[in-house]
Amino acid sequence: MLILSRKKNESIIIDDNIEIVVTDIEEGKVKIGINAPKNVDIHRKEVYKLIKESNKEAAKSDRVDLGSLGDLFKK
Repeated sequence: MLILSRKKNESIIIDDNIEIVVTDIEEGKVKIGINAPKNVDIHRKEVYKLIKESNKEAAKSDRVDLGSLGDLFKK
């Protein structure tokens, strides 16, 4: 893990196109801003974990009967 010190309004650049900016520091909390391309997903870690777990559960669901699936497309 790389650990960097930054002051308010200072930033870090990642991979030439992601900027992390320290926007505020107060009462033991740091607020950051993130400038990144729209195709880059950004989540808080706890939300990211929930998304991953949800995707794993969805992948475990019962297999679909292909015959029944074909019925959905019949007019």
